[in-house]
Amino acid sequence: MLSQYKHILVSVDGSKEADRAFSKAVAVAARNQATLDILHVIDTRAFQNVSSFDSAMVEQISGDAKTKMEDYADRAKQAGIDEVHYAIEFGSPKSIISHDYPSKHQTDLIILGATGLNAVERMLIGSVTEYVTRTADCDVMVIRTPLS
Repeated sequence: MLSQYKHILVSVDGSKEADRAFSKAVAVAARNQATLDILHVIDTRAFQNVSSFDSAMVEQISGDAKTKMEDYADRAKQAGIDEVHYAIEFGSPKSIISHDYPSKHQTDLIILGATGLNAVERMLIGSVTEYVTRTADCDVMVIRTPLS
């Protein structure tokens, strides 16, 4: 029996893989007539190593993320998704994507790209995608293929 997903979460980080995941999430949401939540997590650990922490830098990163998220939401609505929400969260992408956000929003499917922007983190402590697939309480779809 096929699952009928009602609350789909797609995580985006600006990478090509995340764009592919977004496109797939729009298609799955349309097929299931589901709500689409678009999530971008700003990893606050990146700011811990900045010697001259500047709040203007955080505001700029947040502003850039908001612009991108509004674009994603507009694209989803233009593709026929009736209920689209986006969120920008601060913290650990692994825990926010796999547990925190889905538990608050009744997510029943998480869609994300096979790899993201942060190659250094992936080498040192493992990929966000790998962590989410191992620990999420709902179904996870990993997008590996390029768009056709």
